[in-house]
Amino acid sequence: MASTADHLSAQELETLSSKAIAAKATAYCPYSKFRVGACILTQSGEYVQGANVENASYPVGTCAERVAFGNAIVAGHREFKAIAVATDIKPAASPCGMCRQFMSEFTTPSFPIFMYDGEGNYSLTTMGELLPHSFGPKDFSH
Repeated sequence: MASTADHLSAQELETLSSKAIAAKATAYCPYSKFRVGACILTQSGEYVQGANVENASYPVGTCAERVAFGNAIVAGHREFKAIAVATDIKPAASPCGMCRQFMSEFTTPSFPIFMYDGEGNYSLTTMGELLPHSFGPKDFSH
């Protein structure tokens, strides 16, 4: 799996991880107390953060990954290099199914996803590994 991260420099990975971990502090999670932070590295070298935002009506809450991608899309970004997702648990949590589908809209199967646990250790996977046989823009004929 290391090859999926080969296009990131050590500095990019360090910044990506520190910003994802820091984003946990901005989470609004009064019900679950489950903090999640995320940070996307865009192809243009910008870092875009997100955190989970809960709601008293549980299904209305938004995950950190979708907040980060929403922030990036609204800011005009369309090409992404990697994402880091950070939680307080061990082992690290992976993006939920809804986030996997959402992220697949804007990424490729080789897109790297770094998942950080509460101690700052990470595991690495790809979009294709998290959501094989995905459905997306390529499935629409125009």
